[in-house]
Amino acid sequence: MKILFFGSDNFAIASLKLLSQKKQDISIIGVVTKPDRKKGRGLKVIPLEIKTVALELGINVYQPEKLKDEAISYIKSLAPELIVVVAYGGILPKKILEIPTRGCVNLHSSLLPQLRGAGAITYSITRGYTHTGVTTMYMNEAMDAGDIISQKKVEIKPEDTAGTLREKLSKEGAELLYYTLQNIKENKVVATRQDDSKVTYAPLLKKEDGLIDWDKSAEEIFNLVRGLNPWPSAYTHLNGKMFKIHKAQILQLGDAKTNSGEIIEVDKNNLVVATGEGDLSLLEVQIEGKRKMSIQDFLQGHKLEKGMRFSE
Repeated sequence: MKILFFGSDNFAIASLKLLSQKKQDISIIGVVTKPDRKKGRGLKVIPLEIKTVALELGINVYQPEKLKDEAISYIKSLAPELIVVVAYGGILPKKILEIPTRGCVNLHSSLLPQLRGAGAITYSITRGYTHTGVTTMYMNEAMDAGDIISQKKVEIKPEDTAGTLREKLSKEGAELLYYTLQNIKENKVVATRQDDSKVTYAPLLKKEDGLIDWDKSAEEIFNLVRGLNPWPSAYTHLNGKMFKIHKAQILQLGDAKTNSGEIIEVDKNNLVVATGEGDLSLLEVQIEGKRKMSIQDFLQGHKLEKGMRFSE
């Protein structure tokens, strides 16, 4: 099958690499990705990592600013049998969806219809899920609303962060995508409509989503810390400075307290904060203007006392 691959985020790299190895079944005729952007203090143009990977694999890369007339004409000229979309970062217009003879397939990082949207991995952790998964579906004009082809369930472990879960899902997703494409090639697919009554959403994250509400339970804050690691990070404020929490541990789930956000235990190795329900031990932190460090290293250079409070 002649496949045109759409992907911009690093989540798509595992799928691109795996499909590129299956030359007996698949011919990737090109990769469509977002334009390179200026980054850093010097505003240097940095190529997307998936672009670098594609070129190393000998695959042509196309980077349109918008999926409009010129892009549509170019994609038509490639005559793909199938379009595959993995973390592209935009909705394909109807004119592109209609181009491939075998349709357009998307790999999504949740068990649809749960968690439609770009924040699916993060929200699966912050909402306390113990399982999530990956889904392949035929695409339509709505976001993540197409008919489901295949799914695979993946466990979320207590130690998982958005970063570690993302890595697991990218690998499982690549395998599921290849399995899906084999079934499409052999005309074995029986797609299923999504149940609209079970739809939930996971919108694109913003930095302010990381602000900690200490009146919430230790478990909720623990999940927020994990779900926003590595980006955008859970944060609070201490003495007027932003204070990021990268890793924490629940100590207990006791009765509700009136001193949420208060430091209730501190020594050279431990920093424990009261929450609305239970206590939270901070393990890896970063105060504004400094690097990320273990709590032991942080406490060596910062004098904190019982009774001090973190604030919103």
